[in-house]
Amino acid sequence: MLKQKKLIVSHAPFWHNGSRITHRNYHIMLATLPAVLAGIYYYGIPVFGVLCLSVSTAMFWELAINRVSKQPVTIGDGNAALIGLLIAMLFPATMPWWAVITGTFIAVVIGKQIFGGIGSNAFNPVALAVAIMMISWQDLFNFDGMLLNYDFDFAAVYPLAAAKHFGSGSLETLGLNDLLMGRQIGGIGATFGLGLIIGGIYLMLRGFIRWEISLTFLAGVYITALLFNLIDPERFVSPGIHILSGYTLIGAFFLATEDSSSPVNTVPMLIYGIVGGIMTVLIRNIGAYIDGVILAILVINLVNPLLDKIRPQALGKVV
Repeated sequence: MLKQKKLIVSHAPFWHNGSRITHRNYHIMLATLPAVLAGIYYYGIPVFGVLCLSVSTAMFWELAINRVSKQPVTIGDGNAALIGLLIAMLFPATMPWWAVITGTFIAVVIGKQIFGGIGSNAFNPVALAVAIMMISWQDLFNFDGMLLNYDFDFAAVYPLAAAKHFGSGSLETLGLNDLLMGRQIGGIGATFGLGLIIGGIYLMLRGFIRWEISLTFLAGVYITALLFNLIDPERFVSPGIHILSGYTLIGAFFLATEDSSSPVNTVPMLIYGIVGGIMTVLIRNIGAYIDGVILAILVINLVNPLLDKIRPQALGKVV
């Protein structure tokens, strides 16, 4: 009997550099550890509940979809665990259990698997899940209200909310050093600015994310915030506060750089990043939402296919 072989044909380039999806995912999780550990330090035991439930249910939803669709089990590649970890980092420490489960379901099932699995998603699954939850249950992302009963050893304030409602004067006692060291309230893994910067630099140096996206995203935030601040310094806060508060740093290094939903060519990456940064500040300063990072990332995910059509001219003779 003739023994048949299955041949897999793919488009160029065919040169593999030896890296693996699993390798990348675990290194990204490693890069989040400084920010996650700071979250545990500031918020205590409840953080473990949110983190463990988020990671475990994200893996469960992936396994369930694999079984139902009769596909190979893919939870070993670490992508579902990474999604669960990132979405937990955006949540407050007191996020209800049902909201955590709902968030991971939206991220894994709707944001990732419904598009065909890893590499096929048009939008960042974490950003999509958080955006849907922000629209559906806005009070869950009211960090001042969700963390009201915590006794912090610093002046607890959610900088973006204070600036939105009371202007820049409400943050006069809050220094950039406080924001950098995480002495602010917010998401579990989104407040420790120094830790996120260290993690981002590590990923850029190792080549797991592209500096073009992260740095231009931050540049877009800084330049746009600076223009607003120059126009009306009493109403709009300084660029430093925009950079070091909210989801800015985690968005620049861990969300906007997601492979499937970001460009692969240099010029598109530069445009992609700076447009995301500009959109972030526009939503914060003149939009209805306090933090515009998540919505800005979804917008640039949407225009990504158009941006990636900007390609360098092929080498060769012009006829």
